[in-house]
Amino acid sequence: MENRINELTDKLNHYNHRYYMDSVSEVSDYEFDQLLKELEKLELQFPVLKREDSPTQRVGGTVTKSFENVKHRFPMLSLGNTYNEQELSEFDERVRKGVQADQSNLNLEYVCEQKFDGVAISLTYENGILKRAVTRGDGVQGDDVTANVKTIKTVPLKISKADLPALFEVRGEVFLSRENFEKINKEREESGEALLANPRNAASGTLKMQDSAVVAKRGLNCYLYSLVGENLPVRTHESSLKLLKTWGFNISDSYKVCQSLEEIMAYIHLWEHKRSELPVDTDGIVIKVNSFDLQEQLGFTAKVPRWAISYKFKAESAITKLVSI
Repeated sequence: MENRINELTDKLNHYNHRYYMDSVSEVSDYEFDQLLKELEKLELQFPVLKREDSPTQRVGGTVTKSFENVKHRFPMLSLGNTYNEQELSEFDERVRKGVQADQSNLNLEYVCEQKFDGVAISLTYENGILKRAVTRGDGVQGDDVTANVKTIKTVPLKISKADLPALFEVRGEVFLSRENFEKINKEREESGEALLANPRNAASGTLKMQDSAVVAKRGLNCYLYSLVGENLPVRTHESSLKLLKTWGFNISDSYKVCQSLEEIMAYIHLWEHKRSELPVDTDGIVIKVNSFDLQEQLGFTAKVPRWAISYKFKAESAITKLVSI
């Protein structure tokens, strides 16, 4: 039985990855469901043989009465905000002064990324296995929502790659796509339930639901954007994103490496108009120094990293016609 459980686990995890990460269906929905049902039945008969990366966890079933508070190994600090080009220029000047007195030969790169409007999460992997998922909380400690995060099909339960660090963290944003949000609200409206306010609040509320089976039906997603740990095999943020993608994480391809303030502003102006094309709402752009060595040199203030900043978009507005009062 152990061989069959292992075979089904590996096969279903492979099908899941191909479907959700590569948009490729190697088997029909019916065949997938039959294999999953067989695995569920075997795991009930032989629970000791159920693996930590079993795809049966994707459908939920764990009921959590309370969420354990967990301290982060590395603090999840917030970013400073800027709202115009002048403030961004001042940030660039502070970075250059912080890393080198003589700036004439400084090859400084930034990585620009979307500021996704979701729920910040930190995933801890030990020997390639997802061990814990913790919300940002107050930055020092957050809530353990591992059972619920395991239902997110784009989050790897196990990474089978050579030369993985024994212990590392990946950070990102859990979100509910606009499409799923509208689908849920339509169903709630038809059943006479109160509508959810917005995708961000819906994602946050879903992550804290007690029944992971209900969470699984909501269809949460997750973009990862940061690799955290000691003795990492990469020395730039860009290379860490590329590495995470090869490990099977869901990385948004909308990021860009910029060599100047002009390139950063061009990226910002581009996505101010294109952000509606993304599956999730964004409210700005995050700018990070690309080099990890320079990040370490710049360090942190008491509250924020000196090597990163958030450029906030102006709030979108719309005109609504009042039909009656």
